[in-house]
Amino acid sequence: MRTAAQSRSADPTALDVRGALKEGMARLRAAEVPSSTLAAELLLMHALGRDRTWLYTSPEAALDPATGERYFGLLARRIAGEPTQYLTGKQEFWGLEFEVTPAVLIPRPETEHVVEVALERLGERGIKIDMKTGAPSPRLRIVDVGTGSGCLAVALAHELPHADIVATDISAAAIEVAGRNAARHGFANRIHFIECDLLSFSNSSLAPRLSPLDVIVSNPPYIAREEAAKLPREVRDHEPNAALFGGPTGVEMYSRLIEQAGSLLREGGILVLELGYNAADEVRRVFHVQPGWVNVSITNDLAGIPRVLAAERRA
Repeated sequence: MRTAAQSRSADPTALDVRGALKEGMARLRAAEVPSSTLAAELLLMHALGRDRTWLYTSPEAALDPATGERYFGLLARRIAGEPTQYLTGKQEFWGLEFEVTPAVLIPRPETEHVVEVALERLGERGIKIDMKTGAPSPRLRIVDVGTGSGCLAVALAHELPHADIVATDISAAAIEVAGRNAARHGFANRIHFIECDLLSFSNSSLAPRLSPLDVIVSNPPYIAREEAAKLPREVRDHEPNAALFGGPTGVEMYSRLIEQAGSLLREGGILVLELGYNAADEVRRVFHVQPGWVNVSITNDLAGIPRVLAAERRA
């Protein structure tokens, strides 16, 4: 069995695909990188410009020197803490591929619950054709707050062809990434972007088209500042702080967002929020303090953690 030192000394210019993959797995495992096998696969696929099928059907294909150097350079950066998604520049969400850069939060699988809850709450309103009359359903007005990569906005545009969507973010760099993701999936004409804080878009030329709203969704910053040291280094050192930290306790953003949403949603309009860990009770209390909300419910993720809160404006 080779030692870690022997693995590190392997010549990247003298390996085939199988050898490079094994070497990458060994290096990442020795460095205790999470999901080392998957990371090695993704980085090798990225370096080669090939998919997983080719990777495993061409194990004896030789790596050219430039590709080998590129691959082992990516491994070194991953070992140093850079997330795999930033190294490859992409992440899947809702079955769709998204560009990701250090300007945006990496989409997580649990955030897909926001899309699921929004669609469930919409019910028949989410169907393009009225099932009783056959007439087109009224167009939906949706806002995604703190859009980041645009994953929520694009997923909802994908599922709701009769929706016009506005996506806001305080970061101009994030807006650029989200705009490219909207365009790559063919939704540039239905998703409009505004650089602003939460729902403060009153000065935008789009403002007259935005009220009243049918749905507001958001995965807001919800990590407490004091929790920063407990985060994995991949998150703490590389993902944008503005998208991570919601204030000293992590729940400060919710109160402002809920208040703003209450003034923009139509009667029966829906607000769907992703929740931080242990934030459910505190956020639920905000709805009791602020009037006009009904049907407040919380959905757990697959790990049983309260993940999404949904509420409606009183009719």
